[in-house]
Amino acid sequence: MHNHGLGSWMATRRLKTPEKIALVFDDGNELTYSGLAALADRVAAALSRRGIRTGDRVAYLGENSPEFLAALFGAVQIGAVFVPVNTRLASPEIQHVVTDSNARVLIHDPEFGARLDGLSLGIEYLLDASSIDVPDVSVVEGSPEASSASNFPDSPAALDRPAAILYTSGTTGKPKGAVLTHGNLTWAALNAIIDYDIVSTDVALMISPLFHVASLGMGALPIIIKGGTLVLEKRFDPSRALALIQNYGVSMLSGVPTTYQLLCDHPDWATTDVSSMRKLTCGGSAVPSRVLNAYEERGLSFSQGYGMTETAPGATLLAPDRTREKQGSVGVPHFFTDVRIAGEDGREVPTGTVGEIEVSGPNVFAGYYGRPEETAEAFTADGWFRSGDLGYLDDDGVLYISDRLKDMIISGGENIYPAEIENLINDLDGVTGVAVIGIPDDRWGEVPWAVLTVRDGITIDTDQVRAHLDGRLARYKVPAKTVIVDELPRTASGKIRKADLRTRFAPTA
Repeated sequence: MHNHGLGSWMATRRLKTPEKIALVFDDGNELTYSGLAALADRVAAALSRRGIRTGDRVAYLGENSPEFLAALFGAVQIGAVFVPVNTRLASPEIQHVVTDSNARVLIHDPEFGARLDGLSLGIEYLLDASSIDVPDVSVVEGSPEASSASNFPDSPAALDRPAAILYTSGTTGKPKGAVLTHGNLTWAALNAIIDYDIVSTDVALMISPLFHVASLGMGALPIIIKGGTLVLEKRFDPSRALALIQNYGVSMLSGVPTTYQLLCDHPDWATTDVSSMRKLTCGGSAVPSRVLNAYEERGLSFSQGYGMTETAPGATLLAPDRTREKQGSVGVPHFFTDVRIAGEDGREVPTGTVGEIEVSGPNVFAGYYGRPEETAEAFTADGWFRSGDLGYLDDDGVLYISDRLKDMIISGGENIYPAEIENLINDLDGVTGVAVIGIPDDRWGEVPWAVLTVRDGITIDTDQVRAHLDGRLARYKVPAKTVIVDELPRTASGKIRKADLRTRFAPTA
């Protein structure tokens, strides 16, 4: 075996645990590790017959499915670079990802074929993913006559070679492709295995899309290394998720605070057996107290964390036994990762001082594809990744997020960090989502507004929010106005698109 990266994983799993259930999908269908390895072999053979070689990009457009993972492992087996495409993108956005990555092949779920009509993708091959499980790969659209799927080449791949390009969520401007090496993804998976104590008997419910780095890097890949089982869901539905947790004895679940709130607010929550769940991981923002309470009443607790696409994705972790002690924080660095805080001059700042969060470790990405200048700007002179996030470390080395540099509000010369305000508003009864944004103001330059979603039948106005925050925040931090919306715009990873909200509400200020 010459492939020392992800390309060797399927062959190793097939050797070690061929009959172990790797995947559960589509209402009870199962696939063993041997079966998943065979699918990956067929993808590798189909790509190889088309002349795809080491370093070529293979894009994939589709929801969570065996075909997604087969495309990933089939591509990396021959040294190609996997480019997952966010299925929630509009057609022009899909075109950007495919063309920006210079993909030679696009494999897609049949249901997304229509979205590709009329696009100028610049690819050589457009393949239907539904044909992956057919032994005769020649039935794939545009395929030449193919030989046996088991005869794919074993291409050399070192850990420092690119394995995937994942496009950042693009809260401003067009998304950039973060190049993740085989080493980045392997070390990120090891971080997860160590700090979440993942074992081979774990059953992970994948309700978040695999094209998102958190679901892939901290969920699917660690489970596959350990030989656990993935339950694949194409979309998140609280009722279905609760049923799957009970039926399959799900032990691991990842999501954002909204995910967990929708589960515990569902009528089936009280009657569902959730005793198997031992690893609940949450990112995106702090878990509100009322959600923590609902889970603790059932004997469940969270691991909360912080990361991004560029760190593949985990940077820090707050262990369940510190959830209350360090509530509002995102914990300490993962086992093979380091974090520091830098001031505007680039030097480390004292404990308790807000500055830019910088990350170092073998899980930190190689750079942005085709963007050398932006890659250079993303790293310090001594090689630390500049996250663009603001935060501080307490006396115990625990990280607290203050905000994104670009989301910081400057009102009357004072810096306002929206996350601080959002964490407090989240504890107001009836609030299901909150985003604090800066709105232009003739007197102060900017003033904070709170944009909320609330439970049905609940009414919350500006006066209620101000009363809730009175005495807890400086007066200049209290939102000047509160507006209620039906839904907060979010990226595929669950992050709120504040730029969209600023565009929507700024003209009315």
